[in-house]
Amino acid sequence: MSEIHKFIFEGLPVRGAVVRLTDAWVEILRRRASNTTHGAYPPPVQALLGEMTAAAVLMQSNIKFNGSLIVQVFGDGPVKLAVVEVQSDFSLRATATVNGALSPDASLSQMVNAGNEGRCAITLDPKDRQPGQQPYQGVVPLFGDKREKLEKFSDVLQHYMLQSEQLDTTLVLAADDKVAAGLLIQRLPMAGSANLAGASSQADEDQIGLNEHYNRIALLAASLKREELLTLDVDTILHRLFWEEQLLRFEPLQGESGPRFACSCSRERVTKMMLGLGQAEADSILQERDVIEVGCDFCGLQYRFDAVDTAQIFRASHFPLPPSPLQ
Repeated sequence: MSEIHKFIFEGLPVRGAVVRLTDAWVEILRRRASNTTHGAYPPPVQALLGEMTAAAVLMQSNIKFNGSLIVQVFGDGPVKLAVVEVQSDFSLRATATVNGALSPDASLSQMVNAGNEGRCAITLDPKDRQPGQQPYQGVVPLFGDKREKLEKFSDVLQHYMLQSEQLDTTLVLAADDKVAAGLLIQRLPMAGSANLAGASSQADEDQIGLNEHYNRIALLAASLKREELLTLDVDTILHRLFWEEQLLRFEPLQGESGPRFACSCSRERVTKMMLGLGQAEADSILQERDVIEVGCDFCGLQYRFDAVDTAQIFRASHFPLPPSPLQ
């Protein structure tokens, strides 16, 4: 069962979380493998997307936000785009677009950042967005302060948190074909409540890299090995790393309140996409084939529209139905 465990270090300005995605992650991979067009992800893409998914759940668990958190990496390598979306109720989905061959041990830069122009974008999209309100988005390159290519996704996010949030963050991420897991340790803001959509104070920025409690705990967290993160249960991990620290643990999030796969695609959304495509383009496609087929990259569901369906879509857009008196 997929689960999130959150905790704080009692009396210290440090918080943490561990996520283990099992059934939710396996379902994402199963749907991709059953896609007759694309097939299963190559192992390095599987590892990258799993790490991104674990990281996105960790980030969503640390903010008070009613909406979706979207993590994307994109660039000029064989992996053109990888996307993870996690809702505030921890329903999640993920996908990656792969164009080209990859070596079995391809790194992040080899997959996404061949020309060092790759980017990571993190978006917060409110569920009840007001008219004119835009989602919050932060974008960072896939290189460090000296333009050196970053080879681990955890390094990219740690760099993002320093640049965008002025918060020290340590991440350990790992994924295989059964588990996607992550450990997050973060220095708490000195004052107020900082999150991805908020602002930190000068006092927070002045503390970067200097808090001895955080530095000690971060060093312990960084000693966690990939194999340990993938194979050990959360209680064992926390005891091995922090047995000398006073942890205050919260009730784990699992089952209906924890991470789970869910896709928000719908025929209505695809219909809106077709309207954006335009009737001329839709008719052109129908001249070449009997139906317009649109597949969801996240869940694999196929939507089919024949000539009658398409005509009704564009007719309704010109002559919308009056509002129901029952609404």
